[in-house]
Amino acid sequence: MDTNIIEKEEIKQYIVVNLGAEQYGIDISYVDNIVRMQKITRVPKSLDYFKGVINLRGEIIPIMSLRKRFNLEEDSYTDKTRIIILKPEQQEPIGIIVDLVKEVINLKEDDVDKMAIDVRDEQSKYIFGVGKNNNNNTLISLLNINNVIEESLVQ
Repeated sequence: MDTNIIEKEEIKQYIVVNLGAEQYGIDISYVDNIVRMQKITRVPKSLDYFKGVINLRGEIIPIMSLRKRFNLEEDSYTDKTRIIILKPEQQEPIGIIVDLVKEVINLKEDDVDKMAIDVRDEQSKYIFGVGKNNNNNTLISLLNINNVIEESLVQ
């Protein structure tokens, strides 16, 4: 019997983005593309956090404001503002607007503290845990992408 079995710890990569002073991590497996801010065409009768659509190489992609989704102040676009194109499982691509794409980090399971979801707190369902970025000793809220984008885009 082999007693030298080493458990391989799973490492996941996250893209760290800023919304104001807050840092959020997005599982890199959902990220299809990162593009500069561009003209967004409004869609009538859409939810307030749904900004409209863009045409990305012939594909029409809906764009969501994470700031509005999280009930933060209105987006202010700079030269660092980016649209992250996400491709969740079995869903069409969707773009989210972030203030800044900071870095890609590797997190081991030990570096992530899972969070309990408080059903009374609307925002808590968007975050599944907090990651400890050992590069600079900061905490990063890890987004549950499926919950962030799950609601329909039209009222």
